[in-house]
This record gives sequence, structure tokens and C-alpha cells, in this order.
Amino acid sequence: MTIPDHISSAPTERQAILTTMHEAILANDPTVVSAVKPMMGKEMILYEERCYMKYGLASTKNYMSLHCLPMYMNPALHTKYSALLPAAKFQKGCINFTDAGEFPTKVLAALVTECSAISIADMLEKRKKK
Repeated sequence: MTIPDHISSAPTERQAILTTMHEAILANDPTVVSAVKPMMGKEMILYEERCYMKYGLASTKNYMSLHCLPMYMNPALHTKYSALLPAAKFQKGCINFTDAGEFPTKVLAALVTECSAISIADMLEKRKKK
């Protein structure tokens, strides 16, 4: 499935925000490539750095989610962005939101810009060598 096909399969009211978020991720992190792939029993848009998942963008029954591995591995990022997005629901490496008001694109762009400097691939490859 292509990314436009995947986004068009989401509820109509979510399609614009998913498109905007997808474009913002690609514009602010040149280290990733995107594709629709399965993760956690669902198809979502995965953004991979050298074949390692860095972000995932999903639309589930009740909300949308941004899975962000750099945030999961960096408590300071988690603390910073949970304060900037008080209406969103945070898990360790995941931000759940229902509309653009809970997760403005400019905040997403700032988060992804910060995360672009973190190489998930380097971290995971170093860990494998130990």
C-alpha cells in the first residue's frame, strides 16, 4: 500500500493532519525514508533510518499516534514535549492525539528537528556490538 492510499483509508477528518504530519517529518528529518509497514498489529507509516524504525505515524480507532524512538530513549525530550503538548496523551515513546489542536505541526516540526540529530541506527548498531 502506498502512503497516499494509507492516509486516504483513515477517517476523512484525519486525512489532512496525517498528510501534514507526514510531510513535516520528511521535511525535518532527512535521515529517514518512509513506507507503510506493519507494527504492533497495525499498518502505519514507518520512518526508518538505515532500516531501523525511528518514527511511526498511525491512525487507530480512537486517536492518532506518533511513535518516536528518539523520545523513548531520551527522557529530557519526553519531558520537554509533554509540557509543550498538554492536551496530548504521552506514553514512553508515543504521543496520542485526536486532532491538530492537541499536536500542532510547528511543535511536531521542532520535535522532529531535534530528533533528526539523534541517530537511532548508530545507537542500535553499537548496542549489537557489545
